[in-house]
Amino acid sequence: MSIAENRKARFNYILEDKYEAGLVLEGWEVKAIREGRAQLTDGYVVIRDAELYLIGCQISPLKSASTHVKPEAARTKKLLLHKEEISRLIGKVEQRGYTLVPLNLHYSKGRVKVDIALGKGKKTHDKRQTEKDRDWDREKARLMRHKTTRNPDA
Repeated sequence: MSIAENRKARFNYILEDKYEAGLVLEGWEVKAIREGRAQLTDGYVVIRDAELYLIGCQISPLKSASTHVKPEAARTKKLLLHKEEISRLIGKVEQRGYTLVPLNLHYSKGRVKVDIALGKGKKTHDKRQTEKDRDWDREKARLMRHKTTRNPDA
């Protein structure tokens, strides 16, 4: 079940490999995520000391958060992956100029997970072409619907 999705990621990047990573969260963050208060649009993944961290993921605290905990909405969150996966990602990011992009936040077996992908930034003309293709697909679907509703025998 999806919690939050980064819809701009597919528009701004050419995505290749996808990975599912666990998140190190605090209790108030889990409660806020269950209330649907997470946002991934400005998030990105960085590598520090052979570990991956999610930065820019906004989790708005609940009004009824604990009195002794000071919630920070844009806290840096550590990602949990196997060592082999992390070393493979580090190699691709450092050598080939890839970027790690968070795609969506979801539940898997009761735990909060994040899908990250290796992506290369699209150029402006690639983005325009993506938009043209999307518009054409929408127009084609509209024409097909229109054709079937006007002439049901065809």
